[in-house]
Amino acid sequence: MADAKREIERKYESDESGLPDLTGVGGVADVLDKGLVELDATYYDTADERLAAASLTLRRRTGGSDAGWHLKFPVAPDVRDEIRAPLSDTVPDEIAALVRSRVRGAELVPVVRLRSARDVRHLVDAEGALLAEASVDAVTAERLNRDGGTVQWTEIEVELADDGDPAFLDQVEKRLRKAGVRPSASPSKLARALEQTGGPRIRPAKRPAPATAGDHVLAYVRAQRDAILAYDPAVRREVPDSVHQMRVSTRRMRSTFRTFGTVLDPVVTTPLAAELKWLAGELGVGRDQEVLAERLLTVLDTIPSALVAGPMRKRLTTWASAQHGSARGHVVAILDSARYLALLDTLDALLADPPLRKKATGKPDKVITKALRKDFDKVSRLVTEALDQPPGEERDLAIHEVRKKAKRTRYAGEAATPALGAPARSLTKSMKSLTTLLGEHQDSVMARGTLRELSAVAHAAGESTFTYGLLYGREEAAAAKVEAELPGLWHKITSKASV
Repeated sequence: MADAKREIERKYESDESGLPDLTGVGGVADVLDKGLVELDATYYDTADERLAAASLTLRRRTGGSDAGWHLKFPVAPDVRDEIRAPLSDTVPDEIAALVRSRVRGAELVPVVRLRSARDVRHLVDAEGALLAEASVDAVTAERLNRDGGTVQWTEIEVELADDGDPAFLDQVEKRLRKAGVRPSASPSKLARALEQTGGPRIRPAKRPAPATAGDHVLAYVRAQRDAILAYDPAVRREVPDSVHQMRVSTRRMRSTFRTFGTVLDPVVTTPLAAELKWLAGELGVGRDQEVLAERLLTVLDTIPSALVAGPMRKRLTTWASAQHGSARGHVVAILDSARYLALLDTLDALLADPPLRKKATGKPDKVITKALRKDFDKVSRLVTEALDQPPGEERDLAIHEVRKKAKRTRYAGEAATPALGAPARSLTKSMKSLTTLLGEHQDSVMARGTLRELSAVAHAAGESTFTYGLLYGREEAAAAKVEAELPGLWHKITSKASV
């Protein structure tokens, strides 16, 4: 079974002088010699090195205290999440699943072998607690998947202890720099091995600044494609909020296709948008139910215990968790499905050969501004129509339509911000405030529907439904409050609209 570890470390160039004395740095009371460790790691990737291009590393390593399979995901500068699995001859299934969105149907093959003689030091405080591990690694790298020969180098690595303060590494680096030691030019051993044995540079390629309307729209679409790929393993690992963020990325891309139909050909993007909608729907199985239950349980906590009749809390909790296990398996099955992987291939193909229309070559301030105005005008019409409806189901549906259109306009504003600057940022902020307000209204609508259903079940079981009615009344009041606030917020938005 794989487990995870947050790794915070820095790498430095080293010469024959080795590791400078670090005693006294940031509370280091002693530097303990832990001896020499021989490490032997084989790194795996596709033949065209897709994992390396995404700054991911997959290795099988022997030697040391953590022999096994290691998969590393970049989190931030100097920070990576390392997923570990026990040693085996082939890539473990749980590790292979985490790179499936990158690898897809390609085979994982050995690309580099790294052998390191690691001279380990523990930096400890006055109580003997570990602050960091510092090592001097003598590395021999051998290219396995193409002609590239063998290279050697020596580097210093400083890894922060679990739950350590990252500021400690700044203090260590200050001492190292004072001693003439400089940060490594490569982000990892694998990156250096690939570069020095004839491989591609792993640093992301710098794209030219967007110039045309098409450039800006494609940059936003590419960012959403990259986000989907990045959230895929997080969803599989059940990282909090990852499902929501992956769904948002699909919605952003769908909205971009619809708003900028004069830039990207709808004949191509409409079927793709349908597949993105399918993916968002599958990701949401069970999740919406959990969120709604959390809302109702939170409201229930505010009610005096004397007004809570019957086992309502237990029924809500049971209802919320009823689909969690099956939903988890369902989502993983979707991410492993041929349909999902084909969708990723289609996204790649669109970005490699975009279906640009004539206006894609136009000036961003003209083409993109026109698209934003069209979206904003549609929101305006829908707001008027919603407010003209009497309170009730028709108004609820109309307000929901406003919310969906405002979200689309918000995402369009995000896409337009690099091109238009302040006006697009202002529009994005306004639409965010509108969708936040209307999201409260929609949550109330959904909550009332759930309360009606659960109340009927409770009644049939002979339980009191008093508290269900009490919560229903609160949700009605919450919706009415939103409806009362909407005209004022919309007036504020329209009075400062500049797009």
